[in-house]
Amino acid sequence: MARNIRYRCATAEDSDAILEIYRPYVESTAVTFETDVPSREAFRRRVEGILEQYPYLVAEADGEIVGYSYASAYRPRAGFGWTAELSVYVRQDLRKMGIGTHLYAALLDFLRLQGYQNAVSVLSWPNPASEKLHYHFGFRCAGVQLKCGFKNGQWCDVAIFERRLGDYATPPASPVPFATLDPEQVQKILSF
Repeated sequence: MARNIRYRCATAEDSDAILEIYRPYVESTAVTFETDVPSREAFRRRVEGILEQYPYLVAEADGEIVGYSYASAYRPRAGFGWTAELSVYVRQDLRKMGIGTHLYAALLDFLRLQGYQNAVSVLSWPNPASEKLHYHFGFRCAGVQLKCGFKNGQWCDVAIFERRLGDYATPPASPVPFATLDPEQVQKILSF
């Protein structure tokens, strides 16, 4: 596979390819605590729902999607509206090539532009590769919840990683939808 990686915003039409990257994580790892692979229709609705407010990014090699990242609501209550939860997945045979790092860097830049104040990630623990990625971007481990999840026949610990993005103005302006960002700024961030 060529190593010429292109980064762009995802569309709902990408959902099948994204789902195929996600599938092995659901079926055989505790990286995600989802235990059943979503149907194509349900996954497409999930992607469409996220795109209404948050960035959803893909990495392509020779026109094939090989990784993706997105942000989503951290908690449903209005008071958490300035905190976004982040996720990144790379095709398993292409990990450790910097794809996830580039996707995460762009995601954080977009969230800052949108006006989010905090980024949070929930990781299975221990998870050395993901921990390294988060420390690289200035996240800190805010705590570990012991035996919080159950997957693949065992109890798993979960770590919460957090990072400040904003200046905590009072009162804070509401984060703007991702689709309203200046397309030139978007393209500049995605051009690594």
